Amino acid sequence: MIKTQKHLERVHILVVDDSQDVLDFVCQVLQEDGDYHCSTAADGPTGLALALETHPDLILLDYVLPGMNGIEILQALEAHGVHIPSIIITSHGSESIAIEVFRLGVRDYVPKPFTVEELFTAIRAALRLANLEQERDLLVERLQHANEQLAQRLKELDTLYHVSKAVTSLQEREKLLERIVDAALFITNAGDGQLVLFDPLDGTPSTQVRRQRQKGLYKEPEDDARLYTMTEGLMLSTPLRVSNTDIGSLIVSNKASREPIRAHQKQLLRLLSDYAAIAIQNSRMMAEIECQSDREKRELRTMFEHYVAPSVVERLLRQPDLVRPGGQRQIISVLFADLRGFTRFSAQLPPDTLVNLINRYLAMAANAILEEEGTLDKFMGDEVMAIYNAPLQQHDHALRAIRTAWRILVNAREMQLQSVVQQPVAFGVGIATGEAFVGNVGTRHVVNFTALGQTVNQAHALQELAPANKILISQNTYDLVKGDVQVKALAPVALKGNPVPEPLYEVVKVRGLA
Repeated sequence: MIKTQKHLERVHILVVDDSQDVLDFVCQVLQEDGDYHCSTAADGPTGLALALETHPDLILLDYVLPGMNGIEILQALEAHGVHIPSIIITSHGSESIAIEVFRLGVRDYVPKPFTVEELFTAIRAALRLANLEQERDLLVERLQHANEQLAQRLKELDTLYHVSKAVTSLQEREKLLERIVDAALFITNAGDGQLVLFDPLDGTPSTQVRRQRQKGLYKEPEDDARLYTMTEGLMLSTPLRVSNTDIGSLIVSNKASREPIRAHQKQLLRLLSDYAAIAIQNSRMMAEIECQSDREKRELRTMFEHYVAPSVVERLLRQPDLVRPGGQRQIISVLFADLRGFTRFSAQLPPDTLVNLINRYLAMAANAILEEEGTLDKFMGDEVMAIYNAPLQQHDHALRAIRTAWRILVNAREMQLQSVVQQPVAFGVGIATGEAFVGNVGTRHVVNFTALGQTVNQAHALQELAPANKILISQNTYDLVKGDVQVKALAPVALKGNPVPEPLYEVVKVRGLA
């Protein structure tokens, strides 16, 4: 006999017992309580079938039943993967059997005969435990789902990190922009993408890159006009923003596949847009820096290529900071060389012959200066000025100036022997060492890298005193080259601008030079 009562808001209890008196008593007690409704079965197979069909909240199960006993019913439920809290009803003396079935999901046992209070106590305890287990399972399920979502987000963020790292490490502009769009398609699983940048001057938008993914590859889309029609949920545009300024927009679309762009993909795209904006801005700044560097190098080359050696120019281009803006005070050696005898025969020669002659001698002097990596300061008629230890530092600047002077005198004598002009032409040279102001001097239109100060005046005064084919040097210069030159001390002379007589030396030999 089967009696079934169902009520969605009440606890469903299945009572399986071969005694009709027990079935009637238990159901009456449960229904009077109002919180329960019951189904009944008088034999084992019927109870098993009803349990599998209705999945009650609790089973009150007699151990001794026709057809199959209580243990067999519990084993059959376990075989079907059905786990229903159960209470075994046993007779006195069979408690040991009830204990054995606890492993099959039995929550408690009630020995016969039992009171109403004993029955309800066992039912409430079993249901309370079942509810706790259900809540636990639900929490475990939620926690597992949350962990799975967290693992997925971590995987996505890790992917975004590696993508953004690859993006921000690029400096070549075209590859950078393509990589950004490819990354956007990758993290959103979108089919089409484009990158729009705003002109920094007038804000005009222009599409820089359009890409379309097909079978894992990226290519230029064939139909630009239809790809980016705004479609709800299928297209997303995120701004590229730096310091509250929009520099462009990153757009992805799934119009072809009709697959919506999901919320977490939108978040990933926004994060990528932040990385991309920084990378693009850095690329622009790098381009500006490179442009500025190239401009400075051109200016530096223009400034120095005519009056310093090519090797010096190249070093300056590699280290432009060696030339300080505005100039500085430093120790230098200054050389003045003047053609002697030029005035006597200049009026006797045709202009073209005269210009050719002076150009040949001054060119020779300039080459000698550049060979020693001196800085050719200026030509003044038949006179040339050079400085050493600027713009690049030279620990042996005084010796370089003296070697330059020696070569000028030797080369001038050789040129004189080969010249068709029989008039005697020779150089007189003066060299001084000391502190001077060194830097760019001039106007906005005409600028010259030169030296100013008493040391320059002293070198020029020594040159004026130097006879033809002679080199006069100051005391400071001699102090720096004592071991490399032989000199003849001259009587102290009060040079122009300094009333105190100064020691002078004539260079008679330079070590290593004939």
